[in-house]
Amino acid sequence: MTISQTVIMISIGTLLIQPVSGKNLWGTFAIAALLIVTLMILEFVQLKWNKAESFFTGKAKIVIENGQLDIKTLKKLKLSVDKLEMRLRQQGIASIQDLKWATVEPSGQLGYMLKENKQPATKEDVAALYQLMKGMQIGEQAESDLANEQPAASNLFSEIDGSHQPDHSQRLN
Repeated sequence: MTISQTVIMISIGTLLIQPVSGKNLWGTFAIAALLIVTLMILEFVQLKWNKAESFFTGKAKIVIENGQLDIKTLKKLKLSVDKLEMRLRQQGIASIQDLKWATVEPSGQLGYMLKENKQPATKEDVAALYQLMKGMQIGEQAESDLANEQPAASNLFSEIDGSHQPDHSQRLN
């Protein structure tokens, strides 16, 4: 929840106590409706204008850039290095030097991006590597065929193409 949503929720919770203590029930409903309408207007304004969103919600603050702590920003946020390190450990990050940057979002959550060499491989990376290895295999096999004029040695990737070199079916019977 955003800060404005939290304030509205606390205000409505406080207002709900009023009818229990014998205060005016309809006045309580009117004030609750006014608070809800105000929240809806604020969220609409934030949605339409970025400056309003920055004013009401705030912006993310960069606390680590290229593996280096931004001490000034940490002081402004009143966030100790130990607390930042605790948040990083909770995200599975072992070293500050592994980060390209890290931010503290307006909600208090930690956002980060790992350096290129520390990012996990994606399916796209694995597929590209597979294609590269497959291409190397075909190139090596062609060189071996020309040099020895014998079939290339079997490897695990030849099974994917639908053939085994040599054929193992005889030994399995």
